[in-house]
Amino acid sequence: MPSFRRATVAEVLVARPGLQRVRLDDGDRAYALTQLIGSVEVGDDVIVNTTAVDLGLGTGGWHVVHWNLRRDEWTDPGRGHIMKLRYTSLQVDTGSATEKRDTTVTDLGGRPVVVCGVHSQVGIVAAVARHLRPEARIAYVMTDGAALPLALSDLVVELRGCGALDRTVTAGHAFGGDLEAVSIPSALLVAADDDADLIVVGMGPGVVGTGSRLGNTAVEVASICDTVDALGGRAVLCLRASSGDKRPRHRGVSHHSLTAIELSRSTPAIFVPMSAPPGFDLTGLDGAVVEVPDVASVLDAAGLRITTMGRDLTQDELFFAAAAAAATGAAGLLDAQ
Repeated sequence: MPSFRRATVAEVLVARPGLQRVRLDDGDRAYALTQLIGSVEVGDDVIVNTTAVDLGLGTGGWHVVHWNLRRDEWTDPGRGHIMKLRYTSLQVDTGSATEKRDTTVTDLGGRPVVVCGVHSQVGIVAAVARHLRPEARIAYVMTDGAALPLALSDLVVELRGCGALDRTVTAGHAFGGDLEAVSIPSALLVAADDDADLIVVGMGPGVVGTGSRLGNTAVEVASICDTVDALGGRAVLCLRASSGDKRPRHRGVSHHSLTAIELSRSTPAIFVPMSAPPGFDLTGLDGAVVEVPDVASVLDAAGLRITTMGRDLTQDELFFAAAAAAATGAAGLLDAQ
């Protein structure tokens, strides 16, 4: 059951479109999704959802502002009649890019689409792809496999700020992108219709997992690869691999990626870095070994500091190299279009 309590806003720490981060009077931290409940100010009494922090989940220690008691009502006209977070008390009329017109493209036309299983991969893929193909138009399609508000992603804000991403599309119940889409297939075509040369797809922050083979949201990678294939795109599966994760199931090639490969009915391209240790078996797969650029230099040049589960490149070199390999392979496919 969810847990709520009352608190007072003591300080506004960060404010950007769609999000405020605040310190509460008891020292705890919370964030407000302003697209859903409006803004808060110092001195406002608020109701916060404390459930994730109470359970010790990976939210970074942030409560969620559920409502601002300063106001009795609030409204902010949306962009259409398509609702997200449907049939909850926070349902929002985000509209959809295809609500008033359909896309003018009917397939992906061979575009490379890099499919990621965790959010941090998106940053590495976008940064390396931008480094390799500076003129390419790169779009990010965020699925609803994890966090639903795009505004919550510090990574996306940084990628937009350094020019690694040109456009964002939020699919399913994810919301807050430059463009909204009702489904992942629609989101892919919306990105293509928006002239994206390269599309990166992946959930927002907070992949959900139970430790079991199928009980994780990263299994969406399989169906996304199949969708890309069905729409005439070229799916590139971004391998989740690790040299720093203490959990055996994620060391080497993660069971998340291995399961997605098994579940996929199509054959996504898989690219492996030359620096990879033994264990990257490409037998029966559409894959290749590629030489990746110096990832540390690429990220430094872009002013990006990316971590995965708190680990940076020096602590998990293989994770970063595997994502960079996907970007490198996709850049090659872009040239072959």
